Amino acid sequence: MLPSLLSKLTLWQRLGLVLVPILGAVTSVELYLTRQDAIDSANAAYDRSLLGALRSIDSNISTASGGLSVELPYSIFDLFELTASGQVYFRVATSDNLVELGSADMPPPPTSLSKNPIFYDGFYFGEPVRVAALMRDLSAKPVGSSADTVTVQVAESKQSRQQFIDKFFQRTLVRDGFVFLSMMVATALAVAAALRPVTRLAKEVRERGADDIAPISTQELPSDLRPLVMAVNRQIEVTKAVVSSKHEFLDYASHQLRTHLTTLRIQMDYAQRINDVAQIHDALGALDAELTGVTRTTQQLLALGRSESAEVNLRTFDLGELVRRIAVSLLPQARQRSIDLGVNVEEEVFATGDELLLQEAVLNLASNALEYCPCGSVVTITGRRSDTGWILAVEDNGPGLPEDELALLGRRYTRGRQSPMDGSGSGLGLAIARIIAQRHKGKLTLAHGSGARGLLVSLEWEDTDSAPLAKK
Repeated sequence: MLPSLLSKLTLWQRLGLVLVPILGAVTSVELYLTRQDAIDSANAAYDRSLLGALRSIDSNISTASGGLSVELPYSIFDLFELTASGQVYFRVATSDNLVELGSADMPPPPTSLSKNPIFYDGFYFGEPVRVAALMRDLSAKPVGSSADTVTVQVAESKQSRQQFIDKFFQRTLVRDGFVFLSMMVATALAVAAALRPVTRLAKEVRERGADDIAPISTQELPSDLRPLVMAVNRQIEVTKAVVSSKHEFLDYASHQLRTHLTTLRIQMDYAQRINDVAQIHDALGALDAELTGVTRTTQQLLALGRSESAEVNLRTFDLGELVRRIAVSLLPQARQRSIDLGVNVEEEVFATGDELLLQEAVLNLASNALEYCPCGSVVTITGRRSDTGWILAVEDNGPGLPEDELALLGRRYTRGRQSPMDGSGSGLGLAIARIIAQRHKGKLTLAHGSGARGLLVSLEWEDTDSAPLAKK
């Protein structure tokens, strides 16, 4: 669900989906910590004034008269009230609560008191206050009291310090909001600058013509984009080769078919004009030969297209059965030319490959041998296991080929010098076999036959399961 949703988002939306929550979370944490710092700073500043008032009252407590008396430092209280911007309260009471001065019902301390002052928050008459308190020993017990300690409390309204905290936090909120927006704008500008080469690349590709398959320039591209563009250029080169091959195929196919059809039309016109039975018979024979040629050419063109585009369906099959089946299908052609067609296969040899494509390859190789070898020759189809895989080969004892032609044959539309001059050869048989070998990650090799006579064409491909074993 999430990957499909992300695939519909633009890069900007993805960045926003990631960056905005992160920046928002960081800003929220920073604001929280800033508020805590503001509270701590305000308490530290205001508590010093509160502590001064507490110490002043504590220093003015006396039991010399036999009772408990306090001389209030009014000047300090006045200054303290100005600082607190609100009410200030105090309470002095003995530990037995029989003697109490100041504001009654002050918020009690959360823990036990000692001579060290403590600070805590509370409410007094519904108003939040900050309280400072301590407990110390009395030099003498008041008359009528058994208390030997006195508690001193001073409280102030939190209005002033809360106003300070609020103003400080508001300024921080404005500052952090500005920083957040600045970071978003800076990020957007940085992303826009980083994506500018991508935008320029997209525009360049979009403005190309439909037939423009030239490589994309990698100049002025960031280093992290170059591998992508280089991969696209490699794919463009592959596409260019495929398009060139298709154009070449169409040009050659149209030329071959047009030639055959033109020849057929001429022969038909000639046959329609003659009256001699013997000449008509000869003309029909020529028509039959031409039809055989155009049929073979068409079949080879279709086989070539199929071998290039068909999916390779790998499965295990009987190699000997394939060879025998090919030989049986070619027996009529061999008998017609008095050629000894034989097979040489090992028993129980099972190979892995696309049986139909391999049959097409060997059928073309053997058919070529039967067509170009002189009458009375010997053609042998071999299927066997090799050290690393399997071999399908066709060998004849014909006139063979010179060394310079061995390297050329197998290229598409290339014919040997010994090919028939009547145009019946198309130069596609070896090309079909070579393509099928390549589709099996194998190779097609041409060599002289046994005794340096004839031609040996071998299609070899590896068994990926047993290839490592062969290297041991």
